[in-house]
Amino acid sequence: MSVLVSIGDFSRMTHLSIKALRFYHDQGLLEPARIDPSTGYRFYEPGQVPVAQVIRRFRDLGMPLEQVKAVLEAPDVVSRNDLIVGHLRQMESQLEQTQANVASLRALLERSTSSIAVEYRSVPPTWSLAITEPVTMGDIDGWWSGAFEELYGVMRSANVEPAGPGGALYPSEFFELELGDVVAFVPVTGNPKPSGRARLVEIPAAELAITVHRGAFSELDQTYGALGTFVAERELGVDGPIREHYLITPFDTDDESELVTEVCWPVFHTTPAA
Repeated sequence: MSVLVSIGDFSRMTHLSIKALRFYHDQGLLEPARIDPSTGYRFYEPGQVPVAQVIRRFRDLGMPLEQVKAVLEAPDVVSRNDLIVGHLRQMESQLEQTQANVASLRALLERSTSSIAVEYRSVPPTWSLAITEPVTMGDIDGWWSGAFEELYGVMRSANVEPAGPGGALYPSEFFELELGDVVAFVPVTGNPKPSGRARLVEIPAAELAITVHRGAFSELDQTYGALGTFVAERELGVDGPIREHYLITPFDTDDESELVTEVCWPVFHTTPAA
């Protein structure tokens, strides 16, 4: 007969609390070797200690319960290792994002309050291939990439060259409610045949105050803040979507520091910038 230990002793052996052991039992991760039918007390075998320690380490690494269970139930070593490596890669990606956020915050705190260069520009109506869809702020990165891949794919299929840099319109509710009808567009000449989500639309004329953002899209809020302040101090702002023009995009370079984006704020007149 195998040796059994109480849940209290097993807790001390594994550094898992009794509450955690009960939870892992309920989730089907770590079943007790025996449950007393009259008292409900849980008993474990010493041979279950390594499994408990593995679970604790995976949880310390932030692995979701479903993934922990998948690792424990993996049919072979290769499958198990693939799951573990996948989680480690996800952790590395999260670490890189955390480091980027820390660097961004440090730069924001240390940034000087120097003025920005602003150009006033009157933009005529422009025929463009465009995709217009409701998008949440949390989904915008993936949607942006998919939309422009589709737009440029349609243009390649139609053997049509862009008539200018791609752009996007962001309505006020996208920022205020984190959901709005975003328009991704690429100016075109002629009358290319739309397909998929793409439609031939006329992007309306606008009077814009424009500044240039150089660097990652994740830092665009700083340029928005500076340009919005510039417009507000001069009482120039009018209702209308914010525009972005993408001069150098992730399709052109893998180096985010090389991205170039024009941020365009709607204003009520155009005169030479001071």
